[in-house]
Amino acid sequence: MPFFFASREARSRKPKIFYGYFVVAVSVVIQLIVWGLYNSYGIFFAQFLNEFGWSRATISGAASLCQLMIGIGAVFLGSLNDRFGPRVLMTICGVLTGAGFLLLSMVGSVWQLYVFYGLIVGIGMSGTDVVLLSTTARWFIKRRGVMSGIVKIGTGLGTLIMPFVITWIMLGYGWRNSYLIIGIFVIIIVVACAQLLRRDPVLMQLRPDGVVVVESTTTVAIEEQGMSLGQAAHTRQFWMLCFAYLVVFFCGNTIIVHIAAHAVDLGFSISIGASVVAVIGGSSIAGRFVIGLAADKIGCRRALIICFGILIVALLLFQIALASLVLFIFGLFYGFCHGGFYALISPVVAEFFGTRYHGGILGVFIFWGSVGGAIGPLLVGYIFDITSSYHLSFLLLLALAVMGLVVILLSNRNVMDDQALPGVR
Repeated sequence: MPFFFASREARSRKPKIFYGYFVVAVSVVIQLIVWGLYNSYGIFFAQFLNEFGWSRATISGAASLCQLMIGIGAVFLGSLNDRFGPRVLMTICGVLTGAGFLLLSMVGSVWQLYVFYGLIVGIGMSGTDVVLLSTTARWFIKRRGVMSGIVKIGTGLGTLIMPFVITWIMLGYGWRNSYLIIGIFVIIIVVACAQLLRRDPVLMQLRPDGVVVVESTTTVAIEEQGMSLGQAAHTRQFWMLCFAYLVVFFCGNTIIVHIAAHAVDLGFSISIGASVVAVIGGSSIAGRFVIGLAADKIGCRRALIICFGILIVALLLFQIALASLVLFIFGLFYGFCHGGFYALISPVVAEFFGTRYHGGILGVFIFWGSVGGAIGPLLVGYIFDITSSYHLSFLLLLALAVMGLVVILLSNRNVMDDQALPGVR
């Protein structure tokens, strides 16, 4: 809905609590549950290895397919969210995600793992970022970066909490019953939360950031600004940012999938591996908030440079992570930049391309990121199966991180400003 004519009553009425905060709160809950479970796949990784004897490349392939489906689905759901809004879309996504986890409780062969987790869970999860972040971007302008960061704090909380919850359930009931419990929980909570989502403040006779319109006899028009996907694709920064997030997802998904197994290879228990994942989640909470706040102050490009710098430091530590303390320190550094990267992806789109077609453009960003996220775990698992070591893979992650930093550094700030839409920042 590009135009809205506010009534005199709506302009003069100041809501007690801006509804955008409810949208953010609901999005945090959904992110906590869904991404917390996704980032806990590495805990089930070890169970699949022990029970079925599948190769690491085989098990990683299911995670890669899931990530790819998230990206493909994001392209379509982003555009659908621009037109229809988040309530129905997130309801469908919640049902699909929960159903996929329910089916995983019965998995007994490789094709079932790929269909239940790779396809069904992947399609269900595809709306979790693009729908929620695109909706948040419409509800806020001045506080867009920090609010997007707060939404993604849900992912950090999930990564911090869910590994321990899953480990506790698994120790008491086994991994199959764990998936059964998870599936039911996801359907109930996500579907309930989805009913509280609204596409934008215009539909509720409100304005972004909770700005109250002063009483006036004149009619006020509100219009969303923004480039179409085709227009954005003709700009240099569009493809630069697509590559940058391909690198981010490649590194992030690889680390999340393989870190627990790597800890076991170093002689530590699966609990240590789960704890490192939890540290990443906890540190990412700070990263999402701090980097989101920084983006509102210094711009997304500079914030991305900071994140890539921290990522490189973290991956350098990873090369010498032979003791549990170093693994935990790595988790602190990596978690911070991980959170920052994901907090920035939606504000980047809004800052340079506007919000009118935000969902569709964000969906393409997530798609290219998901290509990297799909390739990473599978390639690293294949390299391990050949070399019996993660050393070469860790060097590859470091090289890609350096390339990502170089790409962002070479992006001329003036060129980005020239392409940005007036009034969007």
